[in-house]
Amino acid sequence: MNLLDGYGMDTITMAGTLEAKLAAMKEAGFSQVMLMARDLVTHPGGVKAAAEAVRASGMRPTGFQVLRDFEGLSGHLHSYKLDIAKAMLEMCATTGSKVLLACSSTSRHATQDLDLIAADLKKLAMLAVPLGIKVAYEALSWGRTVNEFPTSWDVVCRADCPNLGIGLDSFHIFAAKTELDAIEALDPAKIFLVQLSDFMWQETPTFEERMTTARTFRVFPGEGVHSEQLADLVLRLDRIGYRGDYSFEVFNDDYQQLPLETVAHRARKSAIWLHQDVLRKSAPLPEWTHP
Repeated sequence: MNLLDGYGMDTITMAGTLEAKLAAMKEAGFSQVMLMARDLVTHPGGVKAAAEAVRASGMRPTGFQVLRDFEGLSGHLHSYKLDIAKAMLEMCATTGSKVLLACSSTSRHATQDLDLIAADLKKLAMLAVPLGIKVAYEALSWGRTVNEFPTSWDVVCRADCPNLGIGLDSFHIFAAKTELDAIEALDPAKIFLVQLSDFMWQETPTFEERMTTARTFRVFPGEGVHSEQLADLVLRLDRIGYRGDYSFEVFNDDYQQLPLETVAHRARKSAIWLHQDVLRKSAPLPEWTHP
């Protein structure tokens, strides 16, 4: 069994072509990748060629992102977002991804009624059923109504749909200062995706600061100032029985300027830290520890 089987990288972290990113991840020991719609639509050969590149790499898609501002709309806005969602689901299926990530709405045009939000997410999940796709609903820390995971969990419970669960993102949890005790209330079978990252300061008091940090200066687990909290988060998930994937969701402008291999090996160090030091699972020493 590959040491890094439970961990994956996000293509957004590195610059370069999709093929080059996949090769760098694989060389570092990763066997899965979190894909973005942009990977497909900007590929010189188009969507089918991009999906073929993923298959040829042997990398398993952790999931596909991201559907934004879908829920809580009405009239022509709802119809528009429904069309977008169908197209996203088709691309998700083309790549072989089994999970579509949907982030909580930031739109001022969206309702704040949790029952209506749940109804829309249930409709999305039903569209995903024929494609064999699960929908992971994630609370953005700057979401209008749903900005912490206990609320996203509430919405998922209201929807009560087998292929609708939650996505957890450590950045948003720490940015919003959500109490980790709330993890105890989650059903591990309904956690469809866990994305991990850290950042370099303790406080992100405004939505604007959260957005700026999230989109430009996240770092890998173990590199920031929330390492203790991140370890606590992962251990709590392990204790409630979560055995799914951990994906490194790291948006970082500096990493975009570094060689792909350098970034991929930083990610590898993070996975080793999580696997050996945090979860205390035995594994051979990684290559980067050798003299």
